[in-house]
Amino acid sequence: MNGPPSVFGAVHLGYLVIETNHLADWRRFGTDAIGMHRDDPDSGLTRFRLDDQECRFLIRRGPAEDVVAAGWHIDDHPTFERIEARVRAHGVPVAEGTAEEAALRGVERLLRFPGPKGITQEIYTTPLTSPEPLRMLASGFVTGDSGMGHIALTSARPTLIRGYFTTVFDARLTDYIDETISGARLRIRFLRVNERHHSIAVAGVRGLPVDPVRTRVQHLNIQAATLDDMARSYQRVHELGFDMALSVGQHTNDKELSYYARTPSGFEWEVGWNPLVVDESTWEPSTHQGISVWGHTPMGASVIDRLAQFRNSARSLAHPEQTVPALSGPGIPDD
Repeated sequence: MNGPPSVFGAVHLGYLVIETNHLADWRRFGTDAIGMHRDDPDSGLTRFRLDDQECRFLIRRGPAEDVVAAGWHIDDHPTFERIEARVRAHGVPVAEGTAEEAALRGVERLLRFPGPKGITQEIYTTPLTSPEPLRMLASGFVTGDSGMGHIALTSARPTLIRGYFTTVFDARLTDYIDETISGARLRIRFLRVNERHHSIAVAGVRGLPVDPVRTRVQHLNIQAATLDDMARSYQRVHELGFDMALSVGQHTNDKELSYYARTPSGFEWEVGWNPLVVDESTWEPSTHQGISVWGHTPMGASVIDRLAQFRNSARSLAHPEQTVPALSGPGIPDD
């Protein structure tokens, strides 16, 4: 007997909502360093575009200094309703966004529900496009069927996060990376919901029930259209005085060339180029040792940074990580 239809392939990362009290720095970072198109609806809001869609990043004034919501573009109304029904069937509350919230995100309507690490998950079917020509320093970014990039989380409960995205979006495990950073052993799970190698990465600290990162996201990623676009944005980040987290390098698993800048809110922003696209007919999950073939050298790390990381880890013991047990499945043995 066949199970319910899968929604895999009909889900794409569409936008992110970021809350900050460093709005002026974010405007300069996004426009002058990364090279995106910027609109400022009012003094407390900024939107960045990567393509013809009205909004890919909504930056609003507030104290979080973090990603607070992720918007997922769903291909059609039947798939949208299937996802909504799944969430409701597990007893998780679903709320409709207001007309104003939808307009700010550049969509016709949206539904929202709780997500791991306190990041609200939002789904929509119809993005609004802008007739206004793009004003960007970059020649373009890769979006389309792959979505606009990926988000990466650290977690003391990575299996629950994988279970969540499997339950809600039929996410598939692409591969793992085993890495040791500052003495901590990490197993990173890469999850895909379409042809992009991963739309969600989850780094679990092995053997320690702590989360070393203050922010809900460790980094987010966008994909430059050309190698020249990536290299020029790397140069602008340096020249404008923004912190660089990792130098240019190439990943072991998706082969993407990229660098990591540090945003005004503290989490990292990866600009990448030319990751591989998964062929569903042949792909098998595997484990890679280390995140990089070459490069991705830490930049600017100091004793103070390491002490801050230790404090964040200790703080995470006192404040349990937010999960959504009802949508996280029975637990998936994947180690």
